[in-house]
Amino acid sequence: MGGNQSLCTKFTFVAFSSLAELQLLLFVMFLIIYVFTVGGNLIIICLIWVVPSLHTPMYFFLVNLSFLEMCYITSVVPQMLVHLLVKTKTISVAGCAAQMYIFTILGLTECCLLAAMAYDRFVAICRPLHYTLLMSPRVCLKLAAASWVTGVVVESAQTTWIFTLPFCGTGKIQHFFCDIMPVVKLACVDTSQNEIVVFAVSVIFIMSPCFLILCSYVRILVTIVRIPSAAGRRKAFSTCSSHILVVSLFYGTALFTYLQPKTAHTPETDKATALMYTVVTPALNPVIYTLRNKEVKEALQRVTQRNPLRQVA
Repeated sequence: MGGNQSLCTKFTFVAFSSLAELQLLLFVMFLIIYVFTVGGNLIIICLIWVVPSLHTPMYFFLVNLSFLEMCYITSVVPQMLVHLLVKTKTISVAGCAAQMYIFTILGLTECCLLAAMAYDRFVAICRPLHYTLLMSPRVCLKLAAASWVTGVVVESAQTTWIFTLPFCGTGKIQHFFCDIMPVVKLACVDTSQNEIVVFAVSVIFIMSPCFLILCSYVRILVTIVRIPSAAGRRKAFSTCSSHILVVSLFYGTALFTYLQPKTAHTPETDKATALMYTVVTPALNPVIYTLRNKEVKEALQRVTQRNPLRQVA
């Protein structure tokens, strides 16, 4: 640090500064998406809670995923909505750290949870006779707990290390929330070690669940191909098609963001991919798991048909 540089006590987001005339429109659009996402995931959680036929390992993990998605989008979008309405788009360093803690913990937990869901589909299709034993309630709880513990331990350590860096200068973040790389760029010391650690954590703790998911689905596809009847193959594939879509959306943007070299990062690409995994993907998940899931659609129809207000009408 130079002697004439003072430490930052707050950061300023400048992601939407060039879109002043569109900020009200963006506010309305993101608000609608946020309400839809939270409402859709709440409906899924409540539906699984009240319908006994959905009390299975697959839907236990789906409840965890829906809860994660609600928290995930809530860690970013409400603040972004406020900043679209106010002129001064600032956040304290402590507030930025808190946002990064929550966001990164939830993100890594989702990576691990998606791997647990892939394992559940692997057992259901490839080991159906042992499914109740291999996916007992105790095993499901352990897999979910391991996902949360991994996210909390790994990302708490990484975020704590990032915020031991001194931040100085203008404190302008070329982003709409406190993501890792835009914040690290504001440090006034050499951050090469931090960038190596960020990359290593991404490779180990994002690619490892991704590798497990790929291995599970390779085995699943081999098993599905060996099913003699076309109807049996369609039924087997339909039980995991929703999960494949969610994994593709989530990992596609995550890998593009966190496994790029530093030179490939630009504010424009970072913002575009961040909007995908913080806003668009959580909004699509309720749609994917309702419109493409026969059991969920049937359970939703039964619940709405039992509604006394509907019967009176």
